[in-house]
Amino acid sequence: MLSILIPTYNYDIYPLVKQLHAQLSKTDYIFEILCLDDHSKDVDSIKQNENINSLANASYTILPENIGRSRIRNLLAQKAIYKWLLFLDADVLPVAEDYITKYVASISDEKEVIYGGILYQQEKPKEENVLRWIYGKEREALSVSQRQQASYLRFLTLSFLIRKDVFERVKFNEEIPNARHEDTLFANDLKHKEVHMTHIHNPVYHLGLDTSKGFIQKSMESVEVLILFMKNNLIEPNDILITKVFSRVKKFGLNHLLSIMYTWFGKLFEKNLLSKNPSMFIFDLYRLTYLCYLDKRQ
Repeated sequence: MLSILIPTYNYDIYPLVKQLHAQLSKTDYIFEILCLDDHSKDVDSIKQNENINSLANASYTILPENIGRSRIRNLLAQKAIYKWLLFLDADVLPVAEDYITKYVASISDEKEVIYGGILYQQEKPKEENVLRWIYGKEREALSVSQRQQASYLRFLTLSFLIRKDVFERVKFNEEIPNARHEDTLFANDLKHKEVHMTHIHNPVYHLGLDTSKGFIQKSMESVEVLILFMKNNLIEPNDILITKVFSRVKKFGLNHLLSIMYTWFGKLFEKNLLSKNPSMFIFDLYRLTYLCYLDKRQ
């Protein structure tokens, strides 16, 4: 018995739901597909998504107000009636035609969380989207063995299966409803509460590529959130790679130099990242120097 949970906002999820429903209809699984819209304004996507209500055991509901990424996921889980919850982001699409059966086949009594991974399409996108594509292919589209080396750090919430009783012990942190890194906190909670993580090969394609400019902005906002997390003891320095490096840099007194580097070279870093051949080294350095700069201003 499976509850498929999809939050959306200004995005057409009907193709995703239609594909999932077609896969489920070929099985004898008992299921529901619950879709919650976080008070979208885009008329076209709403019109398409309303088609979901014509599918058996599927529903699409628009919330009366925007409640944020964490709360909407918790609300979906609260509404779910079955033992296993399959969370999917709006901008993904299963790679395999047996995506559902692969997840169901991986279920057993001792399993608690199962993550199938992510892929990016091989064709290089438009230049304006290339930074997000390169980042995704190098940092997120990892094999099972690569993910198992840092089981929680390399877990993404865009497609995962979790037992409902386990989710009720963890949930998404609603104190940061619209901040970045809500998935990081969720994975961190799984780790500290010793929830067993299983990695399998059952990927989805990530389709919704941000523009390079938009991705840089989100990435820098994420750095700002990390300062907040550390200040409020929501994460330990070793929980995330960038904060781990930052803590070592600060220990040796190099954070002041890196802060100055951000001031002097930030614009040059950004110029590289907006080019057709962005460097992941520059991307990491840009974020680290910005973290040092923000910390110095605290």
